Amino acid sequence: MQEMNPVNTASLASADMARALPDASGLTDATGAHDAHGAAGVQIDRLSVRFGARTVLNDLSLTIRRGELLTVLGRSGCGKTTLLRFIAGFIEADGLAGSLTVAGRDLTHVPPHQRNLGLLFQSYALFPHLSVFENVAFGLKARRVPSRDIARRVADALKLVQLGDQGHVMPAQLSGGMQQRVALARALVIEPDVLLLDEPLSALDANLRASVRSELKALHERLPNLTIVCVTHDQDDALVLSDRTLLMRDGHIAQLGTPQELYDTPNDAYVARYLGAANLLPPSVAFPVGDARHDVRDKLACLRPESLRIVPLGEGALHGTIESVEWYGSVLSVPVLLDAMPNEPVLVTMQRGHGMTPEKGMRVSLRYEADDVVLINP
Repeated sequence: MQEMNPVNTASLASADMARALPDASGLTDATGAHDAHGAAGVQIDRLSVRFGARTVLNDLSLTIRRGELLTVLGRSGCGKTTLLRFIAGFIEADGLAGSLTVAGRDLTHVPPHQRNLGLLFQSYALFPHLSVFENVAFGLKARRVPSRDIARRVADALKLVQLGDQGHVMPAQLSGGMQQRVALARALVIEPDVLLLDEPLSALDANLRASVRSELKALHERLPNLTIVCVTHDQDDALVLSDRTLLMRDGHIAQLGTPQELYDTPNDAYVARYLGAANLLPPSVAFPVGDARHDVRDKLACLRPESLRIVPLGEGALHGTIESVEWYGSVLSVPVLLDAMPNEPVLVTMQRGHGMTPEKGMRVSLRYEADDVVLINP
């Protein structure tokens, strides 16, 4: 997504979007005390987006439940950012078709500044000349919220993101993670119908990313009725944060479901390979003669690396030679060249110190349970 300058971002957190924070308990969701996973928070119907001859989204329909945290995942160019921009109201294209309803309100033709949406982008777009308090308060001031209420509401928002004592600090004095929390507080202080996050963790280093990811998860648990749509390319973000994950491919939905559903029962090889590592074998290799699945010709057998166990030669269903042993701390990654598939190694992951010790060049067998094998489309 194109980066927005501070004025544009803040204006979206301003005049036509604000609602008051509750007095005591901080933020609540703007839809009221309803079932967190009841009626739709966002409804997209038959969305198509074309830029010239290029189709970016093709007849996409999607329901995001109220109170749901949905991650939108996919490779660059798959259409995930365009989907977020459509919800935000930023898409201007000749080939735009489809409708958008948010919290029961038709927003298809409503301009961005009149949509009650909170936005957090890769660039946090904080005003460097304003304090943390003033950055968070900006949208409320623009909406002409009474000044006597602003202090309480901003304090609630900062407390929610664990920056309650940082209101006087300037953004340049804060770490990247803390700056992100300020931007998040600014998005939440208006009590949006939907919070839109575009790669919110991409600018953080690995350790800080994991920490902030956990904070976002905890925040959503504290605001169970807030609908959140998070665009990311990171598998861990999707697996850790999501109630459901939408994996996109070439402008279409490849699969929509819980992270566990996408990981354990992928629709096809694309989904299987995108979320984690996957060994894809012909059914004739994965299943013994006599098993009904042995002769299936239009499917692939998907086996996750952690489902395989290395055992002495002859004690498992598959036989091969260990190609290498790669050490990742407590986890070993072991590619094995199978006798039945000598051109592409099968990956095995195992906890260090559990089971037999693998060595490069060792002849071994692989054991697994039949229930660990999932037949998928190529």
